Amino acid sequence: MWNYIAFEELSALELQRIYKARVEVFVVEQNCPYPEVDDVDLISTHIFKEENNELSAYMRVFPKEDTIHIGRVLVAQNNRNSGLGRELVARGIEYIETIYPGMPIFAQAQAHLEDFYGSFGFETVSEVYLEDEIPHIDMVIPAREIE
Repeated sequence: MWNYIAFEELSALELQRIYKARVEVFVVEQNCPYPEVDDVDLISTHIFKEENNELSAYMRVFPKEDTIHIGRVLVAQNNRNSGLGRELVARGIEYIETIYPGMPIFAQAQAHLEDFYGSFGFETVSEVYLEDEIPHIDMVIPAREIE
């Protein structure tokens, strides 16, 4: 089951599972010591799926200026290459288009995922740059006409 939960509505257990998965992927796996927990969590909607009492996929969605951002997109290691990442991003975009219709969607993506995000309509809007020594690019789905 997919969950779409504002920070203040997360249970302590859900928050612990989210932080555990994010630290595992973004700090431990990627060997990037940085403050993983930040104040953006407070204004985010947390989209995630749990299976067998463990987080299997996660992303956060938050407004920033005139754009809606997705971030911390992850699939737990034992669920990779299952299509879950594709389902997660599709659900995130669907959520944004429902809650924030007509707004552009921004992603700071690891450069090797450019084609993956491009398959959802994201367009590259920056050169490759290093973020925590990992090549990244900025990508945007332009604002769409509201019908």
